Amino acid sequence: MKEKLYQSLIELTNGKQSSHLLQTIAKAKWSKRIIPSYMKLYDINLEEVSKKPQQFSCLHEFFTRELLEDARPIEKNPMTYASPVDAKVESFGRIEWDMTFLVKGKPYALQDLLGNTERATQYIDGHFIVFYLSPADYHRIHSPIDGEVVRQYTLGQKSYPVNQLGLTYGKKPISHNYRLVTELKAANNQQVAFIKVGATFVNSIVLTNTTSKWHKGQEVGYFSFGSTVVMLFEKDAIEFTDNVVQGSPIRMGEAFANML
Repeated sequence: MKEKLYQSLIELTNGKQSSHLLQTIAKAKWSKRIIPSYMKLYDINLEEVSKKPQQFSCLHEFFTRELLEDARPIEKNPMTYASPVDAKVESFGRIEWDMTFLVKGKPYALQDLLGNTERATQYIDGHFIVFYLSPADYHRIHSPIDGEVVRQYTLGQKSYPVNQLGLTYGKKPISHNYRLVTELKAANNQQVAFIKVGATFVNSIVLTNTTSKWHKGQEVGYFSFGSTVVMLFEKDAIEFTDNVVQGSPIRMGEAFANML
């Protein structure tokens, strides 16, 4: 019953008009007056932000803020994956033989997430990790490795919330929301799927790097609103590091997996 009620409410508000209204408010000049209360509500660390609060022209600009150059040290080992975002480790583990994995008790099918059954088979018996970004987090996205972009494409239309309620009661938002899929070839010649998932009524992923070769720690895009990142690894490709614990925070640039 709770699930149906939540889904009905989201369906009523998840349309073009509500999305446009949300974007208009966040980008309006008067929205800069909301920044001080936003900072207080989410306890934003201003010492690492590249500009002073009064220098931002609107709330959206503050939400997509850049940090000082040395605010996020990048793991230097070329055989180690670095977190692409500031986030919470929502879920991680092994991809099952039937190409599914669980998040909040919901099974997600790889072919739905990637939009292609053939590509999905590459990750059978591999590993996955889900990073959830809250409104408090830094929302710039960075490359997790030095790698070559094999392909890049978008899927999905609307974007449902990916917060705790969304993941619990929503219609599998990770595999049905608007998403940008980047497939990278790593140094160990293994392929990894790096999936940026939009959220909260708007298709909020902006790509800032269109080159074919990415470098670890390099900015590749940003989220305009709270979002999620999913990474998929092939069989016997990686081993998660000890700091990867469900529900624990992780910062962009910190190691989360070693290549095998």
